[in-house]
Amino acid sequence: MFHHRLGCSSISFRHQDLATALHTMSGLGFEEIDLGALPGVCDHVPHVLDAEAVEAAAAVVNASGLRVRSVNGDVGDLNATLDAGAQEAREHHLEMLLTLAAKTGAKALVLPCGAIDHEPLRILEEDIDVVAAQLIHASVRAKEFGVGLWTESLHYYRLCWNTERAQLLANRLAGSDVGIVMDFSHIVASGGDPVDFVSRFRDRIQHVHLRDAIPATDNEQGNINLSIGNGNADFAAGLASLRDFGYTGHFSLELETRDVTHDERPAAAAKAASFITDLI
Repeated sequence: MFHHRLGCSSISFRHQDLATALHTMSGLGFEEIDLGALPGVCDHVPHVLDAEAVEAAAAVVNASGLRVRSVNGDVGDLNATLDAGAQEAREHHLEMLLTLAAKTGAKALVLPCGAIDHEPLRILEEDIDVVAAQLIHASVRAKEFGVGLWTESLHYYRLCWNTERAQLLANRLAGSDVGIVMDFSHIVASGGDPVDFVSRFRDRIQHVHLRDAIPATDNEQGNINLSIGNGNADFAAGLASLRDFGYTGHFSLELETRDVTHDERPAAAAKAASFITDLI
């Protein structure tokens, strides 16, 4: 029913428990998902993640029959300086997320591009150096588990919140195995252009998140929580640009929207999937 390269993030149904969310997505006709493991955003995977919790989450996912494209996780502020104990805890969390990705057959673990703050902890260049080093380290660890490591290199609420900072991060990731996740909503909210993003980063884009947004103004913050069609994102132009540059990766509806009720959410997801399918 939907394009075979179009999936749905479990974040779209974060108000439901994991099994129910998987059942909802399967019932709508999706065959592939991104698994949300973001503390405070989506609790489908426990933040305190030990071997038992990994086994339990993987069992629920695998029983659903859905393919997993990526696990969208977080191991803390990648630009922070950690003491030995905190670094050990981060390493353990990374290992558990990579184990979960491997056990669910995911292609990659996705990590963010720094803390949820535009202001650097040192100076910007140094903070981005640290983020890049942490991502590269995570990608080396990911190889041990047979999965990739991707980053959402432009995230409107995090350190690398606009195209300029995403470019600084990408420059430091050159030559590494870290892939880039393109998110239409974060690009638009920051005042960026999806076509420009594709032009800049096309060789590194491994996955695409789809949600609508409106850009920030002098008086109002940008809004990334809009259903597809309710914002300013030019999906037709952005998807055409990806196609023209030979993008062969997959797409995921990440509908963490605030403009529909939970009861309306399944129908909104199906409508968005049909719209995007026609454009792909």
